[in-house]
Amino acid sequence: MKSLLLAGVVALAGLGGCATKAPPYDYSAFIKAKPASLLIMPPVNEAPDVNATQGVWSHATLPLSEAGYYVLPVTLVDETFRQNGVTTSSDAQDIPLAKLREFFGADAAVYIKIKKYGTTYNVLASETRVEIEGKIVDLRSGDLLWQGKAVATSAEEQQQSQGGLVGLLVTAIVKQIVGVATDASYRYAGIANGRMLGAPRYNGVLPGPRSPDFGKPMPAQ
Repeated sequence: MKSLLLAGVVALAGLGGCATKAPPYDYSAFIKAKPASLLIMPPVNEAPDVNATQGVWSHATLPLSEAGYYVLPVTLVDETFRQNGVTTSSDAQDIPLAKLREFFGADAAVYIKIKKYGTTYNVLASETRVEIEGKIVDLRSGDLLWQGKAVATSAEEQQQSQGGLVGLLVTAIVKQIVGVATDASYRYAGIANGRMLGAPRYNGVLPGPRSPDFGKPMPAQ
């Protein structure tokens, strides 16, 4: 009986280990499309912070450029949309792919959605957190080439607090005030973008044609 119970526990442990390992991403559409130029669309913001869109959008160019792609300047894209009466991210992301291709000439578009952005106070701790989701769509064929997500949070930076319960409360309040006043989320938006759009990463964006890693196998998990 004990041996059967032990075997069951081992089996469950094995299943749990398999569940935590993400399967390799299917890059067949990405490899076939071979995009060289990318258009980063203004992110759709689902967070209450009005600074989220610009905070995330401004950080999206660097990791993709370093990944080996030509990325259209965000300021140029923003101005083009405004001159054509497109003033919201939702409206921009609703524009037909063929029209985007006609206007900007890019091979593919990067669509980003902001799930969380900001600093919150949770009694004994305050946390600055940025959560984003993204996908790359071929503007020539309409195929989904890649999708992923990333999180960056101040909770990752382990800091030792002193002064007991009162000290923890004061520290949490101060962190929230400073975080909101200085838009601390802006820095974490850069980290989240790097994690989601940087290459090469396991199940991440494939390196572009200007990268020395172009065409090489993706790193293991």
